[in-house]
Amino acid sequence: MAMRNNFSKTIKEIIPAPFRNKYFIALLLFFAWMIFPDRHDIITQWRLQSTVNKLENEREFYKEKIQEAEQQRLEIDRNPEKIAREKYFMKKNNEDVFIIEKKN
Repeated sequence: MAMRNNFSKTIKEIIPAPFRNKYFIALLLFFAWMIFPDRHDIITQWRLQSTVNKLENEREFYKEKIQEAEQQRLEIDRNPEKIAREKYFMKKNNEDVFIIEKKN
């Protein structure tokens, strides 16, 4: 029995006082649980947040593309002949079209 008391005293002497506190041990176990085996662990939360950020960036990109398409649609509605001539090189029967390209 004396040896057991000596052994327990040496463990108490080896482990610092804050690490022997039951609240500290409970907090340490909680953080260990949250980091590794839980379904809602920190790694999963980080991955989900990065996915959300990526999707929000894509959402902004597509909003801009929608605005550009809307502007193009409005331009076509205002002047369809200009768009047909400039973009699709269409012409009337009695016209000749000359395409001049700039060299870079």
